[in-house]
Amino acid sequence: MKAAAASKLDDTAGRVSRSENMRRIHGKNTVPELTVRRLLYRLGYRYRLHSSDLPGKPDIVFAKRRKVIFVHGCFWHAHSCRKAHQPQTNQSYWTPKLERNVERDLKNEAALSSLGWESLVVWECQTAPPFSELERVLNEFLTSHHAD
Repeated sequence: MKAAAASKLDDTAGRVSRSENMRRIHGKNTVPELTVRRLLYRLGYRYRLHSSDLPGKPDIVFAKRRKVIFVHGCFWHAHSCRKAHQPQTNQSYWTPKLERNVERDLKNEAALSSLGWESLVVWECQTAPPFSELERVLNEFLTSHHAD
């Protein structure tokens, strides 16, 4: 009981403020996803969005190429970069939550692969300017031929 009370005291944002902040976070059409989509469009690629008939509901789908792109937020998918910090409050909630996200990602990528789809993960930290490296990665992924 004391540990729970202490972790609530450590939270610098109030409950209402925290709830409002979390409500603003969405899984579709995020700034990193829109950045990747704009780059792809500018490079001449056309795609479909959020295909619910594929495992993991990929963000960007190239059906004819049988390739998908997931645009992951560094925090939400526990990337190993500076943006992916471990929360200091309520760790009993956040640690298992983030671990489940990573497990689900791996499961979805394996399911896609077993169906003959290639997947690429673009991390939020890769979507900051300059875009030359991200453009290279996207072009390389989309022009490579699948090796069975």
